Amino acid sequence: MSTDELTRLATLYYVDGLTQDELSKRFSISRPTIGRMLKRAQREGIVEIRVRHHPGDTRQLEHELMTRFGIERAIISINHNDQESQRGLLAGLVASHLDRILANDMIVAVGMGRNISAVSEHAVSSMQRNLTFVCAIGGSYRGGETMNSDHICRRLAARFGGESETLYAPALVSDPQVRSSLLANDTVKQTLDKAQRAHIALIGIGDINEDSNMVRMGWFSPQEILDVKRMGAVGDMMGYDFINMNGEPAQTSLQARVIGLTLDDLRRIPNVIAVASENSKTTAVLGALRTGVINTLATTETMAQSILTLEEATRPREK
Repeated sequence: MSTDELTRLATLYYVDGLTQDELSKRFSISRPTIGRMLKRAQREGIVEIRVRHHPGDTRQLEHELMTRFGIERAIISINHNDQESQRGLLAGLVASHLDRILANDMIVAVGMGRNISAVSEHAVSSMQRNLTFVCAIGGSYRGGETMNSDHICRRLAARFGGESETLYAPALVSDPQVRSSLLANDTVKQTLDKAQRAHIALIGIGDINEDSNMVRMGWFSPQEILDVKRMGAVGDMMGYDFINMNGEPAQTSLQARVIGLTLDDLRRIPNVIAVASENSKTTAVLGALRTGVINTLATTETMAQSILTLEEATRPREK
């Protein structure tokens, strides 16, 4: 059976509600074969099945996060023991949220990382829109598609409709003067100007450790990360804007080597959606929330509880 025929079969079953017996008669195929074809449709990505938890499961935590940090929305997934499954659960909720809020002529600035890439993989929409997904950070050949905003933008545009715009610059350069020259380049400047005018930014939050993605990719050395930690940094936003637990910038030389949107750029974007599914990022997410940049936080039950506990424990006490 061809892909077109398989898609038709799956549509009749999952959308139109025909039974497997009815499909067996219509296609003159045995019922067991129909079952195998439907499973094949799932394997090939023609059909995507999601299990959504009841919103009441996490409503109280979402309310507490919004109240405590003054954010507009919190998206919380139920816990899962497997990290990849956990990332997928959260990504599916973020993708569904995007499907509800995206509208024609919007610009979406897109970061990078495993969580952001997972959102693009789980994005499904029956509506095609006139959108622009623009890279909020340059590209890198290390780390594969998850660490390339361009790949993620293209996938989001294919799923939600519209076009993607590449930032024709490396994510990381070795010399601040090279960075300055690239930022002055007309092509690079035009793309970053568009990203700065975005209605929505979709970004990840990173933690600071010697085994982080940035170290594994060779962006920064373990020694550089140790130096950043000594300066009080607990995490990063957009892959390089290092912050301390109070949400203040950690002044390091590393910022002057990355091509992309800055914290100040993000402050001017109406809806910054930050996604973090890893339990190791509690301190980093707390620092990110305290920057005041985030409008929507997407995280897990465990993370939400840990963030609230840590916030209370580290809250400045009035004298």
